[in-house]
Formats: sequence, structure tokens, C-alpha cells
Amino acid sequence: MKISAEDKAKLVSLARAAVESVVTGSAPPEPSKKTGLLGERLGCFVTLTNSGRLRGCIGTFQPQSSLVQTIIEMGQAAAADPRFPHDRISPSELDELTVEVSVLSPLVETDDPQSLEIGKHGIYVMTAMGSGCFLPEVATDMGWSAEEFLSHCCQGKAGVSPNAWRSSDARVYLFTSEKFDH
Repeated sequence: MKISAEDKAKLVSLARAAVESVVTGSAPPEPSKKTGLLGERLGCFVTLTNSGRLRGCIGTFQPQSSLVQTIIEMGQAAAADPRFPHDRISPSELDELTVEVSVLSPLVETDDPQSLEIGKHGIYVMTAMGSGCFLPEVATDMGWSAEEFLSHCCQGKAGVSPNAWRSSDARVYLFTSEKFDH
């Protein structure tokens, strides 16, 4: 998938406006363009950082509406990330916030999880006891091997044994992501 510079700017602008609507209590943005790629049902994540510190990150693999609408929903959710209940984003912090959008490819189940390419593939691991995901850049940022990437996702995100991805009932999906910010 190739996203134009114009569409990237539009998506980041919508995500930022969605975040601001939650933080300031204003009305959420209304998407104007729902054609082409922006009108497709694509998974996405919105990640919020301030000077490199994570402030929120929420996404979906199974959007219920167009990409522009999903970006707004994920931006609002990221602004209220439940991992930060006592450290919400403040209005004075908005100008310092980096808003990053990741548009995801469809999930592809793999029978060989260790065949994933570090830096290219993200992972989504599903087990009977929990599920979790990591965007592609996590393994690169952390310096993890494919096995470490899978194990950390199971333990840290899905809340299951680090080796759960090896289980015959576990399902591992790979995806790619186009990431951009403003």
C-alpha cells in the first residue's frame, strides 16, 4: 500500500484533532474525504508521544468503518489510553505531542512465526487465554530477535506464557505497517 503525502497529512491532522477533542472536551472532527484509500476499511494505530515518552497507543485490526473514521476513533481512544489513568494528557501538553499514525495491511496467518522479518512485520498472537500485538518497529527498537519478539508479545501483551506462541492452539498473524507523523 502506498499512501500519498496529502493523505498522510490528512490522517495525522484528523488524529491530532481527535486527540484535542478528548483533551479539551470539544467536538470531534468530521472527516470530509472518504474516497479512495481514506474510504477503505483498513486497520490502524494512533500513537502519542511527548519527548519520546509514550502517552497513548490504541489501534484496531478490524475496523467497522472507513479509514478516516477509524483514525478519529483511535485518536480519541489513544488520548484516553487506559494505561495512563492518573496521568492524562493535559491541554498544555498538546503542542508538545507527536501524533503518529500507522496504517496496517490485512493480517496474514503464518504457520512459521519465526519466518517474520524484523522491522518489516508486526505480530498479532491469539491464544485461548489472551491476545496481544506489537507494531513492526517494536522489535527493531528493542533489538529483539524473532523469537524474543514473539515471546515478549505473549508475556507482556497477551499475558500468557512467553512460549505460548509455540502452542498448537495459538494463532500467529503477521502484518506490515506504513507509519508517519507530524
